[in-house]
Amino acid sequence: MAGRIAVAAAFLALAVVPAALAQAPGPAAAPSGPPNVTAILEKGGQYTTFIRLMKETQQDTQLNNQLNSSFGNNGGGYTVFAPTDNAFNNLKPGTLNSLTQQQQVSLVQGHVLANFYSMDSFQTASNPVRTQASGRDGPYTLNITSDTNNQVNVSSGVVDVRINNALYSTKPLAVYSVDKVLLPLELFGAKAPAAAPTASEGKPKKGGSSDASSPAGSEDSEPTGAASARAVGWSVAGLAAVLGYLL
Repeated sequence: MAGRIAVAAAFLALAVVPAALAQAPGPAAAPSGPPNVTAILEKGGQYTTFIRLMKETQQDTQLNNQLNSSFGNNGGGYTVFAPTDNAFNNLKPGTLNSLTQQQQVSLVQGHVLANFYSMDSFQTASNPVRTQASGRDGPYTLNITSDTNNQVNVSSGVVDVRINNALYSTKPLAVYSVDKVLLPLELFGAKAPAAAPTASEGKPKKGGSSDASSPAGSEDSEPTGAASARAVGWSVAGLAAVLGYLL
């Protein structure tokens, strides 16, 4: 009887083990494809203006294509600073409309870094950090600093803002929320004043453009009419003297 119980117990154990293995959770499935910037921002729920700007300038398509190319290739990745709708609402009225199409492209690109940065890796960022935007004087840059409390601050040279939270942070993409629009120094910095004209510019030279050896209107020069009259006078006097001699 004891032998039968032991055999039954053994068969029961063999039946339970496969069932337990089948129910055990496996490792988390890897992402099936590259992340989509637009989908991440839409899920955030407060980035409609930034999404609209990205679509109007086609930077959403460009960035998603770059992510597709770098996905799985161990590329450097990308980091996006996404201003909230309140950040755009706090801008001076007409700020966005005052920009040309190319300047709007630069504004969006100035919020994108061509490298993946986690919150920890910001501590070792080498300033200035290049953005995707570039102008006549080279790439637009940001300065990124981290304090002792691991708070990360970003400066465009015009605006300083603290990173609030990560909407997404899995290589090759990190998306961070910011409460201010990172206005590029190249577009919104103080304009240099126009150079003042030198003292010699715009002033006519004394005496006009006449020959320097006998400037018109000088005291040593003689009017043309007076010289002619004097010559005629000498001629008449000479003729009178000759006639008087002959007579």
